[in-house]
Amino acid sequence: MKRLQLFLTTAFLLALPNLALAAEIKANKTITISMFLVIIGITLAVVVNAARKTKTAADFYAAGGGITGTQNGWAIAGDYMSAASFLGISGMISLYGYDGFMYSVGWLVAYITVLLVVAEPCRNAGKYTLGDILSFRTQPKPVRAVCALSVVAVSTFYLTAQMVGAGKLMALLVGFSYTFSIVGVGILMVGYVVFGGMTATTWVQIIKAGLLMSGAFLISILVGYKAGFNPIGFFSDIVNNPNIQDHVSKMLLKDGIQISGEAAGQRFLEPGLFLKNPLDQISLGMALVLGTAGMPHILMRFFTVPTAQAARKSVIIAMWIIGGFYVLTTLLGFGAAIHVTPQGVTAVDKGGNMATLILAQQLGADIAPIVGDIFLAFLCSVAFATILAVVSGLVLAASAAIAHDIYVNVIKDGHADQHEQVMAARITSLVVGAMGIVIGIAAEKQNVAHLVALAFAVASSGNLPVVVLSLFWRRMNTAGVICGLVVGTVVSIGLVMVSPNMTYPQNIANGAKKTIEAMEKKIAAGETLNEKDAKALDQAKKDFAANDGGTSILGLKAPIFPLKNPGILSIPIGFMAAILGALAFREKRAEEMFDEIYVRQNTGIGMAKAIDH
Repeated sequence: MKRLQLFLTTAFLLALPNLALAAEIKANKTITISMFLVIIGITLAVVVNAARKTKTAADFYAAGGGITGTQNGWAIAGDYMSAASFLGISGMISLYGYDGFMYSVGWLVAYITVLLVVAEPCRNAGKYTLGDILSFRTQPKPVRAVCALSVVAVSTFYLTAQMVGAGKLMALLVGFSYTFSIVGVGILMVGYVVFGGMTATTWVQIIKAGLLMSGAFLISILVGYKAGFNPIGFFSDIVNNPNIQDHVSKMLLKDGIQISGEAAGQRFLEPGLFLKNPLDQISLGMALVLGTAGMPHILMRFFTVPTAQAARKSVIIAMWIIGGFYVLTTLLGFGAAIHVTPQGVTAVDKGGNMATLILAQQLGADIAPIVGDIFLAFLCSVAFATILAVVSGLVLAASAAIAHDIYVNVIKDGHADQHEQVMAARITSLVVGAMGIVIGIAAEKQNVAHLVALAFAVASSGNLPVVVLSLFWRRMNTAGVICGLVVGTVVSIGLVMVSPNMTYPQNIANGAKKTIEAMEKKIAAGETLNEKDAKALDQAKKDFAANDGGTSILGLKAPIFPLKNPGILSIPIGFMAAILGALAFREKRAEEMFDEIYVRQNTGIGMAKAIDH
């Protein structure tokens, strides 16, 4: 059904390409642009300061290893809490209640895997990139080449979705043209990375995390105030809200279920409105928990701290920040359902992504109209800073894979001086950023919601298996790494392309048919349809006529793979491919070097010391 295709199966990013506007929300241009300029000014000052310190490859890729655990924790949180988290998840909660909250839990639990499995070993065993970890005891050239392709693929999927979201958000809220918004974000992103490297990117992410937490906390306090800071009363308001009851009734009607009144309100606080398939929930959880530990821009963060202890500390701090943030998004989502209503949210954006922004403007306006404009402008600026921070991290990860892994270690065979390495990194960052702008502009009218599903699928099915096996299994070797990366990536992408993530017009038609049948049963029973039901019947007939017989971009009428996330199948396949590849082509050198990497990952012996900045 159409509502299922408006959300991501893994990230619920800023799915703004799916907007179908029936109403408008406009930020005060003067206030918003002023706040934008303040944020840009502060971050550019950070870049100028960082540029003076960025002289070596270690400076550019890892901030010289001189970021503290606390700073890195805030930066990881800033890197991870995307506009998807801020707008997408709270929007999902406002429309689907409990099921949206489950996504918040998934994001938080993901960092337990990072803490327990990869944070300390990766920091001790690597240098700048994922390729450094995987090539330590394998044949470096083929491994680095294949690894770089995987990193660039994941980064491109995620980057494109963020860039399209940025363009749509700015066009919607401030009135900037889509192209202008994309170019503006792209230029700033390139400037941060090219001139400031990891140091600038880190501080931009820290600033963004602080702004995001401040904004979420402020609006959550107002939501709590409206409920008298009474959690029992807050959830009673949800159950007894007639708008929520009506919204749930209509959603269930599409599945042939008739329910109304308080029972419908209670259903909003129970699972199953969106995540209907338990197997799909398990698959999604696997992708979230394991995919995060395989995301290249997250793994890069552990090379920026001076010790393994700092790496562990940074993950713990990030978990507390992220956990607190997702508690706040839950309040924001339910608050939007109560005060804005699901109908009010969908009137502006059927995907729900504007729920938090509408809520902020409305609660501020209850104090004074100008306060509503200030709140909205502030949150728009926070969303803007969020996108800048995330895309900067992605560009840095992709450029590091190309410059460090491909150019320096494959083409130059590791023989490049510091000046040449930094120049290669900056040129590559410029090219990657420029390509991001071009792709973002080209994808304006495309549904890019499935791209984040692709990113997490590849990270969990291709990257994570080979990282874990390289660090902890003696028999892992070159063939295992290449097989795991290639098979995991190909299978995960293939399954996503034939999954319910894609748009299937026939599914929309089938959903419309159920509504038609439910309404016709009412008529056959002698009931007279009210105005709302009559409109629903008329719209269902139109949807059925427009979509019946249609196919997806691959020519399919229905998904071949039934789950929205392939993790439950693609992750085991990724592990099996890596294991079978390693067993089929044994490599004596890789086995002999296992003891060295085992000692390094547990002690940090052989790691470069942090550079004193």
